[in-house]
Amino acid sequence: MQQISSVNNQLIKDLAKLKQKKYREERGQYLVEGFHLVQEALKANIKFTYLLGTQEALNKLEEETGLDLEGRKIILVNKAIVHHLRAAKDSQEIFMVLKIAQPKEFPFNYGKWVLLDDLADPGNVGTIIRTADAAGFDGVILSPQSVDLYNPKTQRAMQGSQFHLKLLIHDLMDAVAAFKNAAIPVYASMLDANAKKLADFSQVPQLGLVIGNEAHGVSQKIASLADEQLYIPIKGQAESLNAAVAAGIMIYHFA
Repeated sequence: MQQISSVNNQLIKDLAKLKQKKYREERGQYLVEGFHLVQEALKANIKFTYLLGTQEALNKLEEETGLDLEGRKIILVNKAIVHHLRAAKDSQEIFMVLKIAQPKEFPFNYGKWVLLDDLADPGNVGTIIRTADAAGFDGVILSPQSVDLYNPKTQRAMQGSQFHLKLLIHDLMDAVAAFKNAAIPVYASMLDANAKKLADFSQVPQLGLVIGNEAHGVSQKIASLADEQLYIPIKGQAESLNAAVAAGIMIYHFA
């Protein structure tokens, strides 16, 4: 087991930079933090580059998982390094460095998918992914302009679901075209008087469900490609539903 005790160590400096998107993209790596995410990654047999923690945290992880951490890429760190690396205020003193693995092509032509059209809030994105996982969907596709999938806030909001689903960052026009070529219907969530009520739709074995940006909704170019446009009726005086809440209602309607 390697031990590092200085925040000035070059590896620690490099890992601290992973809190920034440009360095994540440059290095092809990202950092997850906390026992739950680390344990979910281990349970899913996700290959990691490094596992870092204080002695107390590593002992706890070994006890709770029953895993023998010897012989793996384990780095023992102190609390000063934990403070340097953490993105959460209530750090649990355990971190994992993972590779960013995005397929270069969109190869999937089956199942139930959520498509996120330029969503901007990491909490919404993480919650939608977690809900899609809970409902048994196959994956989530994020437009390149959506919030960074590897943002620490997004990672925390997913609560481990990132290790259970197919998650892609891909051009939505191409993704919609792939679904349509595979005869998979694409439904766009819209705040539009011409859209159909969600209750008018029956479950289907496969679909692509498009959720739009929090402020602007689904873009017209994507909406125009959808097979159907649907909405959730508002019964009170609220102007609209939160994107993650609306997505959750729709996801479970089609689950």
